[in-house]
Amino acid sequence: MNREENTTKPAGILRRRRSALLAGVLAVAVTGFAAGQIVPQVFSPAIAQITTDRPATQMSFADVVERVSPAVVSVRVKLDEPRVTTNRDGMERFGRENLPPQVEEFFKRFFGDRAPDFRPGPGPRRRAQGQGSGFFISADGYVVTNNHVVDKSSEVEITTNDGKTYAAKVVGTDPRTDIALLKVEGRNDFPWVKFSAGAPRVGDWVLAVGNPFGLGGTVTAGIVSARGRDIGANTYDDFIQIDAAVNRGNSGGPTFNLAGEVIGVNTAIVSPSGGNVGIAFAIPAESVNRIVQELKETGTVTRGYVGVQIQPVTKEIADSLGLKEQGGALVADVQPNTPAAKAGIKVGDAILSVDGERLKDARDLSRRVAAKQPGASVKLQVLRDGKEQTISVTLAKLPDQVQASKQPDQGKDDDTGDTRLGLTLAPAGSVAGAGSEGVVITEVDPSGPAAERGMQSGDVILEVGGKKVATPADVREAIAAARKENKANVLVRVKREDTSRFVTLPVARG
Repeated sequence: MNREENTTKPAGILRRRRSALLAGVLAVAVTGFAAGQIVPQVFSPAIAQITTDRPATQMSFADVVERVSPAVVSVRVKLDEPRVTTNRDGMERFGRENLPPQVEEFFKRFFGDRAPDFRPGPGPRRRAQGQGSGFFISADGYVVTNNHVVDKSSEVEITTNDGKTYAAKVVGTDPRTDIALLKVEGRNDFPWVKFSAGAPRVGDWVLAVGNPFGLGGTVTAGIVSARGRDIGANTYDDFIQIDAAVNRGNSGGPTFNLAGEVIGVNTAIVSPSGGNVGIAFAIPAESVNRIVQELKETGTVTRGYVGVQIQPVTKEIADSLGLKEQGGALVADVQPNTPAAKAGIKVGDAILSVDGERLKDARDLSRRVAAKQPGASVKLQVLRDGKEQTISVTLAKLPDQVQASKQPDQGKDDDTGDTRLGLTLAPAGSVAGAGSEGVVITEVDPSGPAAERGMQSGDVILEVGGKKVATPADVREAIAAARKENKANVLVRVKREDTSRFVTLPVARG
């Protein structure tokens, strides 16, 4: 795989996403499409001859491989402005400090301090080449691959498994999901494959086909290890985890079920060495159908937008809100002049469902809203002040970029605080640069409950238990009220520069 996210540099590996299977760390690739919606023909590959009534010595994937392999291609590109590269397939390398938190945690858990630290070095000033995998989704030459494979390319060509090479043009790309759609002209009889209409189950057999290390068409087999994985690549993560061998150069290659249908596109691996260790990820086919159609029709992808900052409803937050179970999304901030503000969504609302469908978590809300077109109306069920209500919101178009939040300056010390929580507080108006609303945290006891929950000096407390606070005394009174109500935790709204979020602080006696 060739090149996690940096179309906007601050997120490091996330928004460009998509440096091919991160040189021994993480590489990102992406999804597939419902080919049946792109062309009228129907292509039905044969089912592999694997049945439970055959002896193990006769089991084989050969039939399905023979049918689908002609549709899988190698994608090669030439770059006018070469990316920073340190290996032959054009993969950028990143320091571990730029990894998503989930992946960094993976390294700590399984590799300790032994994981290599790949840092970018100056690339040679020459015309670079990159490579990856892809596959035909229609007889008239539409090809799916990754955005990072063709990003900044001046020329793109694909090579089929019979050795023929064709020039390809980029129809459209979606950096947010790392999808790219290519078109090869001149033929209407390319072999192609379709996407599965159903979701795979954990334990199902899968076949991965691609171009690892530039070797050409290669097939590996495994099973679906897990579903719904979030590896911190982007807001819409919902990966299928597989254990089929996937290596650098597989970016954009398809993952098949035994019916020869694409269930996903190989997108990422986690590895300390750059090779396969049995942990690979693919974006599920069903999540890309709309994206592919839009790329074909307009060359771009538009997404719905509400205009709220959200965070997960944890067990502690659910307890403080009076919810019986965690789930949904808590509104930490409402941006002005957005659909949410116009519809009356408020800070502290817990969004529980969209159009009657219960939300699993905050990411689920992001995916559901993004899957809808701007201008669409959605019904959000929210919990406010202990009561559920339904609010209709007309979605706007998701802005191209979202400003990254900055780290706060350190506040000045003050001798007013709540020592049981490990906080020293002062009215925001008394601390330069803290603004005029709320109570600024001037000092945090590193061993206290507040520090354990990520609160920092310079954070501004805006609300405690749903009530606005302006002085340290207000904070203490709100906490005392929560204790009087026998609550184990109190919900605190904290602002850090441009971003607001909720934090739960323990207030139970004893």
